[in-house]
Amino acid sequence: MPGVVADRRYLHEHPELSFHEDETARFVADRLASLGLDDIRTGIGGTGVTALIHGGRGPGRVAMVRADMDALPIEEANEVDYASRTAGVMHACGHDAHTAMLLGLSRILMDRRDSFAGIVKVLFQPAEEVPPGGAIAMIEAGALDDPHVDAAFGLHVASEYPAGRIALRPGASMACGNIFSIHIHGKGGHAAHPYRAVDPVVVGSQVVIALQALVSRETDPVNTGVVSITAFMAGEAFNVIPDTAELRGTMRSLDDDILANLEKRTAAMCEGIGAAFGATIELDITPGYPVLVNDDDLTAIVRGAAVDVVGAENVIDMPPVMGGEDFARYCKVCPSVFFNVGVRNDDLGFNWPHHHPRFDLDEEGLGAGIATMAESVLRYLDQVNG
Repeated sequence: MPGVVADRRYLHEHPELSFHEDETARFVADRLASLGLDDIRTGIGGTGVTALIHGGRGPGRVAMVRADMDALPIEEANEVDYASRTAGVMHACGHDAHTAMLLGLSRILMDRRDSFAGIVKVLFQPAEEVPPGGAIAMIEAGALDDPHVDAAFGLHVASEYPAGRIALRPGASMACGNIFSIHIHGKGGHAAHPYRAVDPVVVGSQVVIALQALVSRETDPVNTGVVSITAFMAGEAFNVIPDTAELRGTMRSLDDDILANLEKRTAAMCEGIGAAFGATIELDITPGYPVLVNDDDLTAIVRGAAVDVVGAENVIDMPPVMGGEDFARYCKVCPSVFFNVGVRNDDLGFNWPHHHPRFDLDEEGLGAGIATMAESVLRYLDQVNG
């Protein structure tokens, strides 16, 4: 653990944004080389890194373990000696911990390589935070081939759960989603004479209200869907009706078909509201990540490993969440499982949410995540290769 903590703090001090993780990737590759891993490859899908650990008991299946490396454009507010040294950039989601944990896992599996057959591929991925994400770039670059990956494992630190707890669920676990922008073209004019204008602020307000009905009135309540408008930009002066307005937001669901319907109905509502008010509305949708679906068998392996590592009382049945995760790309390609590792400690003040300037974590929780992952991977290889 001291080495994991040291690596995590170094990475926290030196954060890099999505697809710019050059120094992080170099640090990772150097660490892997010092540990003696085989076939270290860099520059995959941008700044991605992979390496192999060959089991000493002969050939067999290939298990991949992934960590993401990118930081966020946030100015850190923590006053700690390992605070970010890069202005406006911060590891506010825990990817520094993920990278350090996978390096720690690599060390453990290298020490235990004579105990298993098959191959463990470690994969360090860029750009989890920015759709369409770094996973698809690595997949397209062949990161899951040569050797072909049979199962994928991933984890995320979670400020929602106390340090040392493990949380997971089978099936649909994290939402698919997209980001969208709505551009409204009206007709500007003097605020004293709105009847001579086509007010894009009024039109945009109607769009905001109408889109809420897509979930409350058009989505089966036993299913899940979210439509959130997170930005509304229009005008600058109190006495001027602007020509244009722009809305931005996100749609999410745990069902790809529901998301597709939300997109279709949003387009129809924009067109209808624009026509009704005499405005033109343009809808731009940027696809995000698909639904993250955990394989039932792999989830059972991780749950069993977690029970043995941290105790049944510390294994949580995680509810589905509406956040998205780039790991879902791997779930589309091969059986996969993704679980959460608690890093919250209210007594020490480690309780700020992800993506907050004061996000930090209780490093005592990292050991539980590493041990659970190591045991899970070894059990998987033992089952399929035994």
